[in-house]
Parts: sequence; C-alpha cells; structure tokens
Amino acid sequence: MNKQRILWIGMALLLVAALVLPFLVKNYRVFQFNLVLVYAVAILGLNILTGFNGQISLGHGAFYAIGAYAAAILMDRVGMPYWLTLPFSGVLCFVLGFLMGFPALRLAGHYLAVATLALALAIPQLLKYKHLEEYTGGVQGIVLVKPDPPFTFRFLDQPLSADRWLYFFTLAVTIVMFVLAWNLLRGRVGRALIAIRDHPIAAAAMGINLPMFKSLTFGVSAAFTGVAGALGAVVIAFVSPDSFTVALSIFLLVGVVVGGLASIPGAFFGAMFIQFVPNIADELSKSAPAAIYGFLLILLMYLMPLGVMGMVRKLWARWQPGAARSQLNVKPGTSLPVPPDLTKESTT
Repeated sequence: MNKQRILWIGMALLLVAALVLPFLVKNYRVFQFNLVLVYAVAILGLNILTGFNGQISLGHGAFYAIGAYAAAILMDRVGMPYWLTLPFSGVLCFVLGFLMGFPALRLAGHYLAVATLALALAIPQLLKYKHLEEYTGGVQGIVLVKPDPPFTFRFLDQPLSADRWLYFFTLAVTIVMFVLAWNLLRGRVGRALIAIRDHPIAAAAMGINLPMFKSLTFGVSAAFTGVAGALGAVVIAFVSPDSFTVALSIFLLVGVVVGGLASIPGAFFGAMFIQFVPNIADELSKSAPAAIYGFLLILLMYLMPLGVMGMVRKLWARWQPGAARSQLNVKPGTSLPVPPDLTKESTT
C-alpha cells in the first residue's frame, strides 16, 4: 500500500471520527470543539502571514473582532442569514488587511509587530466609541440568537441540537478554508511567499513583486481571520469589545508557534492548545492558573521547539524506510571517517 493511499484512508477515518464526535459528548464539549475549529481557521490565517511570509503580527485579534462585529451587525440590524455573513466579513477584512499591508511594507520584524499591536489596542476602544454605539452596542455588545438546525434527527440517542448543528456548519467552513489555503500555498504563490520570507533580495531579483505579494498576503491572512471571527460570533452568539483584547492576538500567535510555523495541519494543534490548556491550568491551580499555563507553554517549547508538526515531521523522517541506513554506524570510542579530500594540503 503506497503512502498516498494510506494518507487518504487516514483522512477518511479522521473525517468519520469528526462527524461522530459531537454525538459522543455533551453540548458544552461540542461548544468547545466549535471554538477549536474557529481558532484553527484564525491561526491558519495568521500562519499564512507569519509562517509562510515571515511577517510578524500582534494585531490579528483586531481582524477577528472586525469579522465578528461585521457578522453580528449584519445579523442583528439587517437580518441577514448567519451563513451569508461569512463572505461579507472575509471581504471586509481582506480590504482592511490589504490596506494595512501597504504601510507594513516599510516595516519588518519587531517594528511591524509593534505597528500591528497598535491596531489590536485601538480596535476595542473604537468599538466603544459613543458615535458607533448605535451599531456596535457599545460596552454592552450585541446579543445574538443561535440558529436552529434546519432539520432534526437522533444519533446514538443524542438529538441534533443547535450546538451540534453549528459544529457541522463550522466543520464544513473549516474544511473549505483549509482546502483553499492548501491550494494557495502548495503552488507558485506558496513558493513565492517562502522565497520572500527567506531571501527577499533574491526573490526580487527573480521577478517577484514584493510589495504586491506582501500586501496580498496581509489581505488574505486578514480575510481568513475575519471569517473565523464571524464564525466565532455565530457560535458564541455574543460580541463585546472586551472579548477582543490584545490577549486574543497573543493567543493566536501562541497557537501558530505551538502548532508549527509554515504548517497547515498545525493550526488544529495550536487551536486545541489555546482552547483546552487554559482550562486545564485553571483546574490544576485556582490561585495561579496563568503560572501553570506559562509553565506548560515553556515545557512544550522545550520539548518541541519546532512545534507539534515539527516533531511529527522529525518522527516521520526517522521512521522512513532506509533512514537508519543513511546514518553512519559509528561505534562508541572510534573517530568519524574523514573524507580523503579534506586530508590533502591546499596547493593554493
């Protein structure tokens, strides 16, 4: 059986498990899994910018907030169906991210991080602005109603509740977003982004339009995060400015690092970390959950410095047939063989 067939069988089994999962747990756990899928889309968007293009952003929580509020306002004020708000939020965040990409062209590294951090600080305050309270609800936010499932049935003696329906809806959107990212990054665009990240001067010499690619990458990344924000608003059924603080942007960056830079599947591992580890830390210590969370994060970075997917790639390469034969079999106490060319004196 070839590797491609094994991969497809594994993906099919994983999809079946994902479809059965919401009927094996209670509604609260289903709600948590919904947030895992939402965060996975947001982390994927940030990873496109940071992992594949090398631009560090501490402001993606702002795009998440914009997407969430766009969906909430369209649902609450206009009466738009929840599923139709997703493309509107994505397009809006794409335009804002693309415009944000132009001033970011002159910034790099920690300078860009500070500039995007200013965006994350400004958006929650802007949402509280008194002249926008008519639309944003001010500090009170906007309360939404979770959509009812379009049909009902029972499976494993569990009904199709609103949370379970939203799980299937969020899962479908997540699959679409991940397929779009995979198709975008596996071809010429992905190679161009990596070339810009690793060797920008060489990429420009090869004819890659650096300003346009960087701006488009910022826009696409913001669009993914905006769609995630809209999904989050639908799943939680509530938005408020205090839900989108700077901590959200930092958590998304933590998810990127934990899952693995420049890794598409790593977004799921990062999302599970930022969703479940704080709860685990709170259960271990009611007095200092942040300290437990920090310790677990440091421990994970020590054990897996390249993230979860970096460790998976390393183990996969080690278990490949012939990997052991490619390494030198040197007994303890003996010296490594030196190539003959290195023992010759230079004649120049």
